[in-house]
Amino acid sequence: MTIADEFRSRNFSIYGQWIGVLCIVLCIAIGIANIFSSHIIFGIICLISGVLLIFVEIPLLLRICPTSAKFDAFVRKFETLFMRAAIYAVMSAVQWVSLVQGPSSLIAPAVFLILAAICYLLAAIKGQGFVGSKTLGGQGVAQMII
Repeated sequence: MTIADEFRSRNFSIYGQWIGVLCIVLCIAIGIANIFSSHIIFGIICLISGVLLIFVEIPLLLRICPTSAKFDAFVRKFETLFMRAAIYAVMSAVQWVSLVQGPSSLIAPAVFLILAAICYLLAAIKGQGFVGSKTLGGQGVAQMII
């Protein structure tokens, strides 16, 4: 299945996963940028969120990177669609709270995190099963490494 086929599948979990990958890039880049501004704490939180999302969205990395059993168990809690929607919504809420200090670029991750949460929630409500992108290490790619 190509990336184009994945997007044509109309499965909201695929959309959520790809928006999640975009969130990874945004959270890391904007988190680093905000460490050097007045939003230091929220920049660090955004950076940590981006790193956590790497392991949530790209399951292949849990097999490649040396992580602890506790961390692996924590990340595996977010395998269901409702839990993924919840983690994205919480991360988004934290970034929205950062705007109380004043306007900043942290609004971009807040918007995209809530979009990913909505996609995962729609997939869960519609009863669509989680379909991980083959490009990102889902459905068979991770098993080929073992």
